[in-house]
Amino acid sequence: MHETARRWWDGCLAGVEGVCLAWAVMLGFVRIATNRKIVARPPGVGEVMARIEGWLELPRVHVVQPSDAHFSRLRDTLERLGTAGTMTADAHLAVLAMGRGYVLYSMDADFARFAGLRWINPRRR
Repeated sequence: MHETARRWWDGCLAGVEGVCLAWAVMLGFVRIATNRKIVARPPGVGEVMARIEGWLELPRVHVVQPSDAHFSRLRDTLERLGTAGTMTADAHLAVLAMGRGYVLYSMDADFARFAGLRWINPRRR
């Protein structure tokens, strides 16, 4: 994990505010953390899954689920963007956060494209 991201994430887990994880984020973490093209000596899948399980066992960490209106909001968002492709997962996360009234934390500047999204880049905090 990038050192800046690791420090930020550790602070979130040690803090008092609630933390919500989307399935797309957890699966992305597994995909990246176990990929030999990204991590020179990646941990085994069991170790990565155990790390996520440890996060989920914390009382203030929750899995966020889409609302019943998620699909139509996602469709509208993608149509407004005029694209899907590489923005599909970002749009899903943005709509998920907006639908639940959450702040989305990401170092990905593409989130600035989503009107109405409360987005914070932890690197600039």
